[in-house]
Amino acid sequence: MTNWAGNITFGAESVERPSSVDEVRALVARSEKARVLGSGHSFNRIADSAGALISLDALPPEIEIDAGSSTVRVAASVRYGELGRRLHDKGYALPNLASLPHISVAGSCATGTHGSGDGNGGLATSVRAIEMVTADGDLVTLSRDADGDRFAGAVVALGALGAVVAMTLDVVPSFDVRQRVYEGLPAEVLDDRFAAVMSAAYSVSLFTDWRTSRINQVWVKERAAGGAEGATAAGGRYGAETGGGFFGATPADGPRHPVPGMSAVHCTAQMGVPGPWFERLPHFRPDFTPSSGEELQSEYMVPRRHAAAAFHALGGIRDRIAPVLQISEIRTIAADDLWLSPSGGRDTVAFHFTWIKDTAAVTPVLTAIEECLAPFGARPHWGKVFTLPADVLRSRYERLDDFAALARHYDPRGVFANEFVERYVLGLG
Repeated sequence: MTNWAGNITFGAESVERPSSVDEVRALVARSEKARVLGSGHSFNRIADSAGALISLDALPPEIEIDAGSSTVRVAASVRYGELGRRLHDKGYALPNLASLPHISVAGSCATGTHGSGDGNGGLATSVRAIEMVTADGDLVTLSRDADGDRFAGAVVALGALGAVVAMTLDVVPSFDVRQRVYEGLPAEVLDDRFAAVMSAAYSVSLFTDWRTSRINQVWVKERAAGGAEGATAAGGRYGAETGGGFFGATPADGPRHPVPGMSAVHCTAQMGVPGPWFERLPHFRPDFTPSSGEELQSEYMVPRRHAAAAFHALGGIRDRIAPVLQISEIRTIAADDLWLSPSGGRDTVAFHFTWIKDTAAVTPVLTAIEECLAPFGARPHWGKVFTLPADVLRSRYERLDDFAALARHYDPRGVFANEFVERYVLGLG
């Protein structure tokens, strides 16, 4: 059994598909080692297990909306694409979504996955409560209101505390979004106007192939309502300034795919056509598979105040990045207080890389990138490929020792502690 990209073959002794929470409890209680597999969109061994690999896809896909508390309770295996449609049909929304709606809610939150937008936190910041099966088979609920600091350590937990079987998320009133794509943003704009560019709409993504100093594409996602959250390219604050363009970038004359030359058929609607939040905030449509998995992915999170300097540092090795790259995306994420969140304690700019599927060719480039970004304390995405030494990675999270204590509390037998967790999180490797 492999992950979605096919670059990882899991070493588990067995693959289990329990159909109820009680079956999960019994399975975990009798296992010496176990890990939960989400949608398989990780690119390293974070989900691997030396014992049982547990898929929760057979659990009932529960989605329960509570209008009184403005929350939704979802089974761990539910994907964002399915959840988005159900919420919208009832008049609700999530504040943000990742570029792929095909990923599972629990797995995405557990690894610190995010969308884009200066004011938008990572996906895990919407979590109000988690329900997880601990190593002895107990079903435990932790909530933001009741468990405070401990809860902040348990949301982005990399599957190391237990098997999360359900989550409760905050929801907001549904909203519409317009998406426009611009091309050819001069890179020098980022030197003194990075904040203005990235805050010009609800969500802004920059795409570059690092072959030149220009940004290939800018994807601008705006609230379709009026006011500050709904400024439009034609009449909003940046449109008036640039005559309908975007800080010197020109409007695309048709739908675009982030990777040059690829068909936009899999991408969400563009050209300023308004639509529901769940059909615009992702880059790719939930009813299409955006690619065949023929790729590797990396991502590095840097304090936002270093955005321009980090961009120039990476530009200094563009001749190494470009030959093995499909596309790179630059996004911003608001700071949060979650212990293992890559955006924990700092407003963040994320440099994402989609590579060709050639581990041998990509690996030395990752090391070069990590050296370039070392002065800025870059944190890699937990679920993507990186080469950062464990001691260096650990030094960039202030609460890792507290998290290790939390893991000992909920998992004293180390049932959920695989090689990845032991090395990079618990400091045992």
